[in-house]
Amino acid sequence: MSILIIADDLSGAADCAIGFASAGYRTVVTLDVPPQGLDGTAADVIAADTDTRRLAPVEAAQRTSAAWLALREPGRRLYKKIDSTLRGNWAAEVAALQPLAGLAIVAPAFPATGRTLLGGRVFVRGEPLETTDTWKLENAGRTADLHVMLAQAGVSTAQLDVDALREGGQTLMARIAAVAASGTQALVVDAETKDDLITLARATAQMDKALFWVGSGGLAREIASLEGLFGPRAARKGASASEGQRQQAPVLVLVGSLSAVSERQCAMLRERAGMIELTVPPAVLRGGEGHADLFQWQARIGDALGTGADLLLRIGSDDAFDPAEGALLSAALAGLVKPHFAALGGLIATGGETARAMLSAVGVGSIELIAEIEAGVAVGKPVGASTRQPHLRIVTKAGAFGTDHALFAAWRYLRETPAATVSAGTRSHDSA
Repeated sequence: MSILIIADDLSGAADCAIGFASAGYRTVVTLDVPPQGLDGTAADVIAADTDTRRLAPVEAAQRTSAAWLALREPGRRLYKKIDSTLRGNWAAEVAALQPLAGLAIVAPAFPATGRTLLGGRVFVRGEPLETTDTWKLENAGRTADLHVMLAQAGVSTAQLDVDALREGGQTLMARIAAVAASGTQALVVDAETKDDLITLARATAQMDKALFWVGSGGLAREIASLEGLFGPRAARKGASASEGQRQQAPVLVLVGSLSAVSERQCAMLRERAGMIELTVPPAVLRGGEGHADLFQWQARIGDALGTGADLLLRIGSDDAFDPAEGALLSAALAGLVKPHFAALGGLIATGGETARAMLSAVGVGSIELIAEIEAGVAVGKPVGASTRQPHLRIVTKAGAFGTDHALFAAWRYLRETPAATVSAGTRSHDSA
């Protein structure tokens, strides 16, 4: 058995897949579908980023179903990763996958990060999702009711509340089987605790009905924790002596998110790490090569990294900011960094669009996940023997995600953890 995770952005793919890497399974995140360029390396788990978050719903649905058709194989189960705060085209993507993969088990709760589900509605640390700044930024005036969102995409639903979920065992499996037999296309499952997700994971992993999971990193890591999920685990190769050297080359912290969470994380990083910070005006990035200051900014980045110092590099904000231009700004920022990327020993990228733009610009198509710093903050290394930076470590994190010390913990991890000690199942620096 193997698992394919289909995600709509890169940081989400890594966040969802890291639970499997932490459980000891070979786990690869790929920017390409199908995942060519993995150098023939077999993986228990493939997380494919379809990069559909900003697409029109119809195009997102087509790209998502095409990914499953291209990558499915006997014994491979499907996990559709969605954002725990319901960003993107997740309902249209579920609608496209359901005829191909069976009953959708929809459970986006992630209690470890304060996301719960009650009555088919998301709560963020006890606050209804619709009232949060995260929702208002991109979805003002829209409902965050999962049943309504799925119905608008043409998907019929049923509800499983926490009391029914907690019955567990054969009773729960019989409930789910009855929903599948009724022709209902999606079962929305409430969950308030880690134990709720464990109960759901155990029941659904045992069922031979045609079904697939739809969730955030929360349910995924509980599925990963199940004993015997893939059978015996393959042994991992040990690190070479040279891989055990402490990180010396500079670390670049690349922040494309303007969320309040990212701002607090940057503030703590500046305070505790004391690194150089550069904030590129969005007007420079919008202007591209036609902007008079573009090459000056490229030189400033090179000068900072050339000293061997670590660098915090951010996209600024202005009155013309539009969430839809995130990919454009991220690509332009990656273009500024690209000439200097070979100097790096570590990259920390906040925001899926930012991470994808940077890795695409330098030709990194896949990452093998190797550790988790805190919930949702994953560490990986480029896949492929031809990489020119064998010691490069890459950390990804969603923008509006993580504790206030997440960036500092990621930076400290790269600075203090020799590569030879990094393996699946490693957790380090969970608190500052």
